[in-house]
Amino acid sequence: MLFQKKITFLAAAALLLSACCVKAQDGIRRSTPQSQGMDPVRLALIDSAVYASIEAGDIPGAVVGVVRNGHLVYEKAFGYKSLVPQKDTMTVETMFDLASVSKCVGTTLSFMQLVERGKVRLVDPVSYYFPDFKPWEDPETHEKVEITVQDLLTHSSGIAAYLPDVPAYIKQYGENSPDSLMMWISTQAKRNFRPGTRQLYSCLNFITLQNILQKVTGERLCDYAQKNVFDVLGLKHTTYFPLYGEPQSNPDAAALAELCAPTEMLEDGHVLKAEVHDPTARQANAGNSGNAGVFSNVEDLAVVAAALLNDGSYNGRRILSRLTVEKMFTVPETNAYEVARALGWDTYYTGPYSSGDIFCVDDVRGHTGYTGPSMILDPKTKTAVIILAHRVHPKDEGSTSRLRSVIASIAASSIL
Repeated sequence: MLFQKKITFLAAAALLLSACCVKAQDGIRRSTPQSQGMDPVRLALIDSAVYASIEAGDIPGAVVGVVRNGHLVYEKAFGYKSLVPQKDTMTVETMFDLASVSKCVGTTLSFMQLVERGKVRLVDPVSYYFPDFKPWEDPETHEKVEITVQDLLTHSSGIAAYLPDVPAYIKQYGENSPDSLMMWISTQAKRNFRPGTRQLYSCLNFITLQNILQKVTGERLCDYAQKNVFDVLGLKHTTYFPLYGEPQSNPDAAALAELCAPTEMLEDGHVLKAEVHDPTARQANAGNSGNAGVFSNVEDLAVVAAALLNDGSYNGRRILSRLTVEKMFTVPETNAYEVARALGWDTYYTGPYSSGDIFCVDDVRGHTGYTGPSMILDPKTKTAVIILAHRVHPKDEGSTSRLRSVIASIAASSIL
């Protein structure tokens, strides 16, 4: 009897220890650069690069993170979170408007789940989901070519880049009119070239992907991504912010909004905070948009990066299968050589060269955002570089293009 009690006690202790271990592994693991094969002295050069950018007036502040082998080895906040209406110091907890980085973190990760689950095919024509979605038509022969899901993900659809005149659209269709927006894309947006032959970066591509997802799942993109990507990874500071008055995808949205760095001060003096900066997403799509709308911080994005560099899983939480991640990062061979984009992700040949000068250009995948953030991942070295900045605060006059490349080169050179 005593032996049995001892065994029971040990089993209970083991279960408790196991539970503690699981809890301890929530969030990103943190380590020293040395323990993950990086030179801390070289890595510290990031500091002077960011301070120089702040001094030049390119950005008011930033948060930078470097991930190696699933560990956050560098994390630092610089400058100011806000300059107006008052000055607030930046902290590593600050959440940023990810702008077009949302295309990767929100739309692409969500959409690739539908692909791997057989809900959507990359070769499906968009007209399969929206019968009124017009194809490209050859102006000379009148040959019609359907636009496919893959064309949308690789920005090779030929669809116009964005709404040409948001105020005119709002005047005709009203604010927050997502159904009308999809109708406009389906029937009126210009098709500039034969799909799959060239590339034209287009926010309308990802708004179309959003609408396909919503039709297939019956859920808003912001709700689907929150439940199936952000919550699964245990992210505590990542969410969409639909415009106030609209249902929130995250019950903690009000508290999270206070952590957000503001972006631009509009002409009427209103400073955007926890409202997506992109006009199409904010005014026509109610903040729930395939092209922009995700807000996040460096710790959460480090978890996303660690998961993708670990075949789709981190801390025992899986969002994609290994082969799905591999497929997502691969440039489709069926596209013309001029396209060179992976599924939802930039390569060195299509992005603004934010991978710097030292990482192997054929390996790195990433994305940038208009407001200033960027994220690059190098599967070969298991390294990610995350830069969160708000170059549009308080006015749309700053720049992060050079800073992105400089920090990437410093991080790459730090690998021993």
